[in-house]
Amino acid sequence: MPKSPVLKPDDIERILLGNGFFLDRTKGSHKIFINSELMRRVVVPFHKKDLPKGTINEIIKQSGLSKDKFK
Repeated sequence: MPKSPVLKPDDIERILLGNGFFLDRTKGSHKIFINSELMRRVVVPFHKKDLPKGTINEIIKQSGLSKDKFK
């Protein structure tokens, strides 16, 4: 199994926006992105540090995108 990439929230946001997602709303330190074509909702916590690999894996699952797009 390929290793999970190390990403910051800004990197995740750039990937999601480039793949048909748009920012729906912000609640606290979390941004909620929606893709109406794929019928997907992704919640991304926004902090300064790298996201933990479990959080990144969950974001990848929520998005329905391939892991390759997150490299």
